[in-house]
Amino acid sequence: MFKKTSRFLAALATAAVLGAGVSGASAQEDTIKVGILHSLSGTMAISETTLKDTMLFLIDEQNKKGGLLGKKLEAVVVDPASDWPLFAEKARELISVDKVSAVFGCWTSVSRKSVLPVFKELNSILFYPVQYEGEESERNVFYTGAAPNQQAIPAVDYLMNEEGVQRWVLAGTDYVYPRTTNKILEAYLKAKGVAAEDIMINYTPFGHSDWQTIVSDIKAFGSAGKKTAVVSTINGDANVPFYKELANQGIKAEDIPVVAFSVGEEELAGIDTGPLVGHLAAWNYFESVDTPENADFIAKWKAYIKNDKRVTNDPMEAHYIGFNMWVKAVEKAGTTDPDAVIDALVGVSVPNLTGGYSAMMPNHHITKPVLIGEIQADGQFDVVWNTPGLVVGDEWSDFLPDSKDLISDWRAPLSCGNFNVATGKCGGS
Repeated sequence: MFKKTSRFLAALATAAVLGAGVSGASAQEDTIKVGILHSLSGTMAISETTLKDTMLFLIDEQNKKGGLLGKKLEAVVVDPASDWPLFAEKARELISVDKVSAVFGCWTSVSRKSVLPVFKELNSILFYPVQYEGEESERNVFYTGAAPNQQAIPAVDYLMNEEGVQRWVLAGTDYVYPRTTNKILEAYLKAKGVAAEDIMINYTPFGHSDWQTIVSDIKAFGSAGKKTAVVSTINGDANVPFYKELANQGIKAEDIPVVAFSVGEEELAGIDTGPLVGHLAAWNYFESVDTPENADFIAKWKAYIKNDKRVTNDPMEAHYIGFNMWVKAVEKAGTTDPDAVIDALVGVSVPNLTGGYSAMMPNHHITKPVLIGEIQADGQFDVVWNTPGLVVGDEWSDFLPDSKDLISDWRAPLSCGNFNVATGKCGGS
């Protein structure tokens, strides 16, 4: 699954540093504006509100260091309210009216897909901090969350190799991220010899609350004498009743473990985690990671938010990485001009919170470690497995026929998001 890694690492080593350009912020402006595009209401507020707070924290920290290019940073916050078309409207407002230099935002892939045309049309920059389904590489987007090979595939490998799982429930919210991720996972499982009858796939709407029948079906599916696991791409506040129903029906981690891709410390803060001890999540960061960088981040975060009970989580770290990469690229380019910053970002490397450095690759994805964590009674995760090093995000899946020959490289002269190595042609971004 890492067949493209060496190619990208070689490319990174030769990435050129751009010279300074003309500042995108006019001389009359006293601040550089930064857009924050996260749902503060609706079904995704449970996950996204903390990311808004994280960006305010990061901007405050940067301003304490003197700002950027001699100017203070100014946050511009909007609420797209878990309304996918509204994300596009708010993105246009941030770029055209508020004149932000970059936007940090979105959670669901449907919200990201909604804003893509706006960022392309207006030539602005989006930093997207959440795990996603891959099958995309846009010039105006920098993907700081996990691609499938940095979360979903390693999680399945862990369950198969370490837990002996033979039957698979792929349960997700009904939109593009779960459906595409599960399409990749289904192909991957079948390539590993898993029979079709040993794969159960289920989708539910955003905000789904009545899980009794579905959990009963999962329980029945797991009673066939083969070790069964749930791979969950359930998003938002639907996770709360889902986990409650698992507990209600007595499904324990040792019987049918659940590995979640969208449940972290923030989501667990609203759940009685006692009955869920031992269930799993796959991320690239956990609050429990013991590094000096993480301890410093947590201490400063809690001091800023003035609440010792507030937790940290993986998408927060993704914003931490993405924001610091943007700052470094702006300093490198000497300007906030989008074209200069987009080019300058490739090759930028900054510390992550798990120890080491994450780098922005030519495909606009970053290098990340992969961690599997077990839910603890206190709502934290105990890391039970991790990759030995950093994994390069693979934007095009090796397990889908239409994607396996595609790569992305946004540096000149290629400047292509889906270059076909078999035909030698670029299909467009």
